[in-house]
Amino acid sequence: MNFWQGQKVRLRGIEPSDAETFFRWNLDSEMSRRLEFVWPPVSEERVRDFVRQQSLKTLEQDSFTWVIEAAKGQAVGTIATHHCEPQHGTFMYGVHIAREHARKGYAAEAIRVVLKYYFEERRYQKATVSVHSYNTASIALHEKLGFRREGVLRRMIYTNGEYFDQLWYGLTKEEWAESPLKL
Repeated sequence: MNFWQGQKVRLRGIEPSDAETFFRWNLDSEMSRRLEFVWPPVSEERVRDFVRQQSLKTLEQDSFTWVIEAAKGQAVGTIATHHCEPQHGTFMYGVHIAREHARKGYAAEAIRVVLKYYFEERRYQKATVSVHSYNTASIALHEKLGFRREGVLRRMIYTNGEYFDQLWYGLTKEEWAESPLKL
């Protein structure tokens, strides 16, 4: 069995052939707003260059970006770890699912695979994730996975003419071990 394969998704590295998919995803302004902010348009060549560079990356300082594929091999999103601190055993991640593939369980399974890898293979002891307060789907997902709300930074996000809070969620290795959702 492939470690990176679940029932619904398979995580894989970025391939140069993903450029068209990334370019299409970049055209969805509401998706970019959910992640950060509405990005200015970029050229297809810029996206191809970015994807080409990403496809050459390996696990660097324990950070990595995976493409999330549905069972039939279609790219449905990405998950990326960052701010990995081996000394403290903490890491963060961000997950993105294209709008047309949302709410099908892909994000949950991708997160569970990444948690298993960092907790059971990389010796990390805590995962932290930042969620914008208007992203009710992500809040519900992380709470369902057993994450606990650890803090709120008020009015840290500005988009669509409004300010929103930034919510911080955490999950320890011990909480993961007790979770019925563990892979």
